[in-house]
Amino acid sequence: MGRAAAAKGVEVIPKDEAAAIIVATGASQFDTLSHLVRDEHGIDWSKITAFHLDEYVGLPDTHPASFRKYLKERFADELPKALKRFYLLNAETDPEAECKRVGRQILRNPISVAFVGIGENGHLAFNDPPADFETEVPYHVVELDKPCRKQQVGEGWFKKLADVPTHAISMTIKQIMKSDRIICTVPDLRKAEAVKNSVEGPVTPDVPASILQEHPDCHLFLDRDAASLLSGNTISASLVES
Repeated sequence: MGRAAAAKGVEVIPKDEAAAIIVATGASQFDTLSHLVRDEHGIDWSKITAFHLDEYVGLPDTHPASFRKYLKERFADELPKALKRFYLLNAETDPEAECKRVGRQILRNPISVAFVGIGENGHLAFNDPPADFETEVPYHVVELDKPCRKQQVGEGWFKKLADVPTHAISMTIKQIMKSDRIICTVPDLRKAEAVKNSVEGPVTPDVPASILQEHPDCHLFLDRDAASLLSGNTISASLVES
């Protein structure tokens, strides 16, 4: 699944020109990132600018759940060449100021491809339901709902719910949707209901990832567990086995 997702994503990254991408974190991205960083796609990473999707407010980059730590170790440090620039979100500073700092940069860099996932509650990035579909700013500070925070404990990033930060910096829905191509990778049975609601239900802020139905070049990669509640027609269009 990750191999196919990475290959589909790099199709739209120029081979010898400057470009920008968005990279996500979490257990859903392990396989995709492991294939993306391999020196087999013909990408000159020294010409690529990468943007960070979301980060917990107040969490140091030494914490095992830090997304900055995750992206450095699983993506940036594993590339065959160093990135041109990597705009990581430092939510240990003033989060509103950090939204503006990184937001200014992403507005100057049209995105070729965004690698994302879907949360158990249907969130896209850290835009929990009901998500803001209207804000024009690239990043905003959001409050994390209880299902989102419980997911982080369930995946092993935190020992207990009280340890999970209550707020995060997240890329906004409209900014994600500006990407030329979106690669959405979702493994695991616990995501099956969210996948069904996102793909086969109405487009609604109550299921934030449902907005992906409106993107003209969005590709969904699922394992059989995540796709288990979808109709046959949807499965044939979207399923890539792991």
